[in-house]
Amino acid sequence: MLAAIAIVAVAIVAARLLVRSQGDWKDGSPAWSPDGKSIAFYSERDGNAEIYVMNADGTKVTRLTRTSADEGYPAWSPDGRTISFDSDRDGNFDVFAMDAGGGHVRPITRHPARDVSAAWAPDGSAILFMSDREDGGFDVYRAAVDPGAAATRLTRTKTAWFPVFSPDGRTLAFHVGRDLHTMPAAGGDLRRLTTDPANGMYPSWSPDGTRLAFMSWRNGKTEIFTMNADGSDQKKLVSMDEGDAVDPRWSPDGSQIAFVHLPGGLNGSAAVICVVNADGTALRHLR
Repeated sequence: MLAAIAIVAVAIVAARLLVRSQGDWKDGSPAWSPDGKSIAFYSERDGNAEIYVMNADGTKVTRLTRTSADEGYPAWSPDGRTISFDSDRDGNFDVFAMDAGGGHVRPITRHPARDVSAAWAPDGSAILFMSDREDGGFDVYRAAVDPGAAATRLTRTKTAWFPVFSPDGRTLAFHVGRDLHTMPAAGGDLRRLTTDPANGMYPSWSPDGTRLAFMSWRNGKTEIFTMNADGSDQKKLVSMDEGDAVDPRWSPDGSQIAFVHLPGGLNGSAAVICVVNADGTALRHLR
């Protein structure tokens, strides 16, 4: 009887391992290294969300963080030596930085509110991030890459998400509610580039600054689009046969776009990082 129970237990464990090996976990927030050779990302493959890095073809996956906290949204510094990420390791979400190999973890922000989704200025001197530290909604802030540096609030919308610098550092892109906007990095009026239901979210600049990749659910599911930086010439790039495509990230040389495929839809149990050529050809899963 005990032997039979042991066999059943082994079979259950083996079945679970098989499911995990087939990719029933979530990877997300792909971030290209400045040289285009690596992609940092978060993954729940080992339980909680941690930061990993892999070769740009999906090989040689290396885990960088090891905590009981949830960590996500990695971003490389322009010199490739540092990776910023979100973590609630101290009780609430702040932006942290670590060496590209995973060492020397240190905070960039320290605030009782939620500071998340950092993006580096092209010269590496500052980050953008979104925070709900005022008014209870998320807005865009800027801070020097210095522990405890004062943050400057740039928007007052209560729904500004996922800000990124343009390659020349002069313009910011982010979405407000369901629509993509830009604004001068020095401050000024917001420019709306999409209009819900033809919405746009999660912007990513092309390296030459002329186009933006973004996700939209204007056709009933989330798909990847690109458009000119002024909002014109909106074109669908990726639509998956099954599930959704979210969170596009343009490669440093402009030839590819990484994104996340949700095979079971937005509420599914799996999320897989993919790469597609910038013209929409040669889509491949990196798992």
